[in-house]
Amino acid sequence: MNKKRNNQDLGDFTTTPRVIPISVLAIVIGAVCAYVAWALLRLIGLVTNIAYFHRWSSELTSPATNKLGGYAIFIPIVGGLIVGLMARFGSERIRGHGIPEAIEAILMNGSRVQPRVGILKALASAIAIGTGGPFGAEGPIIMTGGSFGSVIAQFFHLTGAERKTLLVAGAAAGMSATFAAPIAATLLAVELLLFEWKPRSFIPVALASATAVAIRYHVLGLGPLFPVPPHPAFIGFAGLLSCVLVGVLAGALSALLTIAVYGAEDLFQHLPIHWMWWPAIGGFVIGIGGLIFPQSLGVGYDTIGAFLRGDVPRNIIIGVLLVKSIIWAFALGSGTSGGVLAPLLMMGGALGGIEAMFLPREGNGFWELISLGAILGGTMRSPLTGIIFAVELTHDLNALLPLLIACSVAHGFTVLTLKRSILTEKISRRGYHLSREYSVDPLELVFVDEVMSIDVPAEDSAPAAGGLGRLVTYGDETLRAAVYRMAESGVTRLRVVDADRPGAVIGIVTLEDLLGARVRHLEEERDRERVLHLRPGLGRTTNDTTDWV
Repeated sequence: MNKKRNNQDLGDFTTTPRVIPISVLAIVIGAVCAYVAWALLRLIGLVTNIAYFHRWSSELTSPATNKLGGYAIFIPIVGGLIVGLMARFGSERIRGHGIPEAIEAILMNGSRVQPRVGILKALASAIAIGTGGPFGAEGPIIMTGGSFGSVIAQFFHLTGAERKTLLVAGAAAGMSATFAAPIAATLLAVELLLFEWKPRSFIPVALASATAVAIRYHVLGLGPLFPVPPHPAFIGFAGLLSCVLVGVLAGALSALLTIAVYGAEDLFQHLPIHWMWWPAIGGFVIGIGGLIFPQSLGVGYDTIGAFLRGDVPRNIIIGVLLVKSIIWAFALGSGTSGGVLAPLLMMGGALGGIEAMFLPREGNGFWELISLGAILGGTMRSPLTGIIFAVELTHDLNALLPLLIACSVAHGFTVLTLKRSILTEKISRRGYHLSREYSVDPLELVFVDEVMSIDVPAEDSAPAAGGLGRLVTYGDETLRAAVYRMAESGVTRLRVVDADRPGAVIGIVTLEDLLGARVRHLEEERDRERVLHLRPGLGRTTNDTTDWV
């Protein structure tokens, strides 16, 4: 049609004022979850001090300095046994990394989380990490924060999409408060948890994350969590090419770690004993690893900080890459409760320590920092989160360009070599599938009058008068609006009426027409053609295409 459409009612976004009350709730959730994160970190510290040092203190400390000798082997075993019993008789949902469980709650459970899951998850994680588990606290905090967000949301009359937003707001707030990384926490929500890129969800989540880090100032202090020495503003082209190598190596390590975790899980699946006992077996492996290399125990924030300062001896680097990665993969495969971010930071730092031995020298801790971010981008398939997370942890803005290169290459490596990430593989093994690629619906870009048929059957040519079976659409509506109308009414074709002449039928749009619009999108994705050709002569035009010499 050549008629000018009336598109004044169509906007770039579909967000309504409903976002305002949801944002207010998200701010409240952000404040609550900041204290939840503080409480969980203190609980981890309390368990660590009681188990390894026999003292009553909630200060975070490393189990590596314990003086228990061979008796320390039994502490992770006892911790794993307690976690297994809690999962068996409390809730099986406390097992795992934390983030996959949050994703499952969003996609399969209508963003509903039982209150006891959040409480049990926090307790189980504190016990698992406090008794030496080589895990991070962020995964459990994300799950616990998400649980509190979901529970608060369930007290209000909300849609499933609004409950999801508040669940994710709690998860992002938990991560933000843990690492003083509000932007990275928001990006993680977008790249991994929301499954959409819309203001209706982004705004509340961002406000919750900002609130949590503001509260953090009063309970945990501000960042950077890992201060680093100054690095050059530009590392030269040799340095940037080295970032490509760092990305490739980080992607390879990310793939190996993912395979190792689920290989260990497969081994446990073949054991002739109930899964309740698996965390205790994982605890035995942790105990042996801790006896060989004590720095492999616990969260390891002190070791991460040492890597980023560039003052870690070679034996520590090798110990982290070998012992820490093995016991982490094996223990995580046993189904205990613990996160993946902090161990990935440590292993990324260790890989960077090796790279620093042969790459151009760019300052202490530089390659450790770049490799750390690349490991996150590759393993979690969230490159933007990896970039900003590394910057917020260190406040080193000069690392942005190298991080962009390394994280992008690592992300590309794992996307091309693995079908799923370390987080989504668990969901796939439970019989579900999710896609991590976001794009604008092609039906939102095409109008009804572009695909409708003007040959209207006689039975549809009469003036439209309403009724369920005589539903109509308008020529200046998008095809997505027409699809929704078909879905709601159960019909497979709609009469197209003129908005300026109510009741005047100007065409008909069918399900086949909608599929035809999809075909256009497929053709753009699949059909390859060469538009410009090199031919003698300058400026000669053929079929509206100019051929250049």
